[in-house]
Amino acid sequence: MKIILAPDSFKENLTSMEVATAMEEGIKRAMPEADCIKIPMADGGEGTVQSLVHAAGGSFISCDVKGPVGRRVKAHYGMLADEKTAVVEMAMASGLSLVSGKTKNPLKTTSYGTGELLSHAIDRGAKKIILGIGGSATNDAGMGMAQALGVVFRDKNARIIRQNGTGEMLQKVEFIDMDGIHPKLMNTRILVACDVDNPLYGKRGAAWVFAPQKGATAPMVETLDRNLKHIAGIIKRELGVDVGKVPGAGAAGGLGAGLLVFAGAELKSGIELISKATSIEKHLNSADLVFTGEGRVDFQTAFGKTPAGIANLAGKYSVPVIAVAGGLADDARENFAHGIDGLEAAVARDMQLREALSNSREYVANAAERAIRLIKIGQTMEKNSKRSVATKNP
Repeated sequence: MKIILAPDSFKENLTSMEVATAMEEGIKRAMPEADCIKIPMADGGEGTVQSLVHAAGGSFISCDVKGPVGRRVKAHYGMLADEKTAVVEMAMASGLSLVSGKTKNPLKTTSYGTGELLSHAIDRGAKKIILGIGGSATNDAGMGMAQALGVVFRDKNARIIRQNGTGEMLQKVEFIDMDGIHPKLMNTRILVACDVDNPLYGKRGAAWVFAPQKGATAPMVETLDRNLKHIAGIIKRELGVDVGKVPGAGAAGGLGAGLLVFAGAELKSGIELISKATSIEKHLNSADLVFTGEGRVDFQTAFGKTPAGIANLAGKYSVPVIAVAGGLADDARENFAHGIDGLEAAVARDMQLREALSNSREYVANAAERAIRLIKIGQTMEKNSKRSVATKNP
């Protein structure tokens, strides 16, 4: 039996490769002869770099960049085997995991480091960059990122704004100068893995929907939304681009908008982009079964998350799909209507979260073993049924 193992990471616990490896261990306990093909997946968030470097070959490039609160942080990106395609996660430089306590304030955080990562990849020869923008700590509409790429922002007196762009700083911008932008940027195709369609501002915009989880209070949200609307107006006046209501412009605190305007990027479905880059379909057409999964499966999984994307691809080849999750919500069964054929929870009994996380690899392996043993029961029942029919009709 050929089984494709294509899970997402279990956020802040297991990488997608670790999940796939644990699945393989459990499967082989019950079915040692199984041919397991590990294709770790991502949807643009955590694990995107590792997933694509593993699938396509390549190396990890380390560099120091400015973090979301201004301190230098160690980050890395992937350069694929073709030496022309880079894979970048903005969370490595500007992610929520890099802030805590009082520093968790989207008025003060910057995407400057993300621009540094892009610039570093371009200088290394990247002609195409796949950029995952999940997990951001910022709400600066990509102003910081743009500064790192050479864009100059000026205030009402035409003075250069030298502070790193932040959500708070947006309201000072009156003029935009693109003359000093990175000279190789126009020859670099940037594909953004983005699975939200939120506009830049308004009740469904970056501030109202995403800023509270980044530390924004209600008054901060109002300020951030006002500032995002302001920068959208400046961009329209200065560059002739009406980005305010573009679907996806509000992703990652408005970084979606900044990438569109300042880097000429293209916003793509994260799971579709990663699936294409990993060439998973060439394995699906000869597969018997697919395992996928993520940290928690609920009804939202069906809308753009990795398991749903994998199920959609597998459905083209009539390959059944089992999703293994750290936990299953009561409404997880709604995914049965969206191509997922079976669900298994890694946590099989009541326990503290700390215990679940510390033993997660074992529990994922156990869940995969349980699923395979149920499949073997079905195979045995089918054989018995055929034997029974043969006996009745000699």
